[in-house]
Amino acid sequence: MTEVGCLAHARRKFFDLHASNKSQIAHSALEQIGRIYDIEREIKEFNPDERRRMRQERSKPLLDALHQWVVLNRQKITDGSATAKALDYSLRRWGALTRFLSDGHLPVDNNHIENQIRPIAIGRNNWLFAGSVRAGKRGAAVMSLIQSVRLNGHDPFAYLKDVLTRLPTQRASQIHELLRHRWQPQIQTL
Repeated sequence: MTEVGCLAHARRKFFDLHASNKSQIAHSALEQIGRIYDIEREIKEFNPDERRRMRQERSKPLLDALHQWVVLNRQKITDGSATAKALDYSLRRWGALTRFLSDGHLPVDNNHIENQIRPIAIGRNNWLFAGSVRAGKRGAAVMSLIQSVRLNGHDPFAYLKDVLTRLPTQRASQIHELLRHRWQPQIQTL
């Protein structure tokens, strides 16, 4: 499997470095990376072939210059410093960080996907403290239900409120109407 990097992760290393000690090296890296993101915002609506062409034409020279700049600055920095770590992060992952240049289908970073899985990653840590295996299984079932409700385009709170209200009086032969993919909110009359 081809590794795809995240330019946003490299940017974050420099952002944290600049925030902690106003590093001029970090500031310069942020400006250079910012120009790449400016281009990405301009070309995001283009078709993949056109996006790849524009990346080759506009972003590649900027990234080549950034790579030279990182290598040059890394030679001047003492090993083990925060600046060296930020520069090393980018150098070690350079191929993956720039993979998006050769494929217009690839995003410049994977922030969208990371934002989608963040609740799962946070939940995974919380589920370690469910209390028991049985409680963990119940928690997993509830989270699966909530996610599948979202995937079917429904608001989980509205779905659960409606289904739990209707469930006691729902005919057994019509219970399928309450499934996430078939559910229609019951219209309340005054």
